[in-house]
Amino acid sequence: MKDTRTPPVPPDPPTHAPLPPPTRAEYCVIACADAWRGAGEILASPMGRIPSLGARLARLTFAPDLLLTDGEALLVRPDGTPEGWLPYRQHLELVAGGRRHVMMGASQIDRYGNQNISCVGDWAHPRRQLLGVRGAPLNTLNNPTSYWIPRHSRRVFVERVDMVCGVGYDRAAALGSSARFHDLVRVVSDLGVFDFATPDRSMRLASLHPGVSVEQVREATGFELAVPDGVPRTREPEAAELRLIREVLDPDGARAREVPEPARG
Repeated sequence: MKDTRTPPVPPDPPTHAPLPPPTRAEYCVIACADAWRGAGEILASPMGRIPSLGARLARLTFAPDLLLTDGEALLVRPDGTPEGWLPYRQHLELVAGGRRHVMMGASQIDRYGNQNISCVGDWAHPRRQLLGVRGAPLNTLNNPTSYWIPRHSRRVFVERVDMVCGVGYDRAAALGSSARFHDLVRVVSDLGVFDFATPDRSMRLASLHPGVSVEQVREATGFELAVPDGVPRTREPEAAELRLIREVLDPDGARAREVPEPARG
């Protein structure tokens, strides 16, 4: 006998409530993540909270082959659980072989990407002692390097760094073949994204975070910045990316402590 009962109505697919708009910190995470877009199977070495969130987000989305490290002896998944062994000797082999993309900080950076994390003032009698040169020269001469600067100001973006730690494009050009692997990918700050896609390899404004003007960036930069016509906005985070940032990678909102939301004027 034919079943004349009304078939059950399938449940509606799950829906998500509308998301609040992205914050400045979340635009910074996205900008950092995009530094590793298309990188393939290389080691990501992010230094700082926002770059770390960016690297982990990239691994979970558009860069599944990216390798993440705990900075000591292990390769880890985005949640921090171990997935492999990476002793320091092998880590250095990746660095020297160009199979790592590091995102470092900068106490000072100039128009050609020379970076200082060692001292402020004269080297013999510095006004302030910082981290020291550390691995910056090896990083910049052997593997792709980017920079993360959470407070864009004239104290950081300077005409001339007090000491060169990370090598910029002008000095790399003078080194010839010994700097053939030199590659500064991008600089991300709380105001925008910068690259070196100019004829003389000086710093260029590549995108502005929403709510930031070209004039604001120029005022906060201590050298003449290359500014193309029609500077685009930093890429809008996708809804899935925002949920990963807010619900999986940083549910406690620590990103906002590194880049607070600017006051609304």
